[in-house]
Amino acid sequence: MLTALHTDTRLGELWPDIWQATGETLLMVALTIAIGGLLGLVLGLGLYLTRRGGLYQNVAVSAVLNLLVNFFRPIPFIIFIAAVQPAARLVVGTGIGTPAVVFSLILASMFGIARIVEQNLVTVPPGVVEAARAMGASRARIAATVVVPEALAPIILGYTFAFVAVVDMSAVAGLISGGGLGSFAQTFGYRQYDPTVTWVCVVILVALVQVVQLLGNTLSARILRR
Repeated sequence: MLTALHTDTRLGELWPDIWQATGETLLMVALTIAIGGLLGLVLGLGLYLTRRGGLYQNVAVSAVLNLLVNFFRPIPFIIFIAAVQPAARLVVGTGIGTPAVVFSLILASMFGIARIVEQNLVTVPPGVVEAARAMGASRARIAATVVVPEALAPIILGYTFAFVAVVDMSAVAGLISGGGLGSFAQTFGYRQYDPTVTWVCVVILVALVQVVQLLGNTLSARILRR
């Protein structure tokens, strides 16, 4: 069994394809974090600012935003992909492949990141906000120069967590031929009974996550020391 595991593998000839799949995963995750992260930040700020006692308190808007986030966030990604396929066809012109996966990843990550941002913003001491108000700062200025900077370190850690989740979701996206390491591991590892290829993909994904986690921890620690 172990002998077969080491000899019956196409790993040597698949290395160029593995690196291409790694690049596809990095591209999908980078686009998702950039676009979904920005949209999630805006949505998270909206949740924080319109909540009861917030700088822009608005019960109706807050209820709508919370309903939106609470509706989409719990949906398992494999189901979410299928559910948003019609929307993906309208926006990117296809319901399968990398463009459809990126579209689904952006939507899914946006709602998760929004809640992460809101949860970190509410940790800002109310006294800090009241002090800025007493100094005559506008609500928009308080949000941009007081609230967000105060919560920046934990927000960075939250985005690091989101990165790990997006890497996980990008692997699941292989089920709709989304490209990347997830699709590669299923096609050339699982379906061709080559566990060596599968585990190489796993190791690359784990290494990628570890590097980003280290960067996130380091950046967050530096901000906290300032």
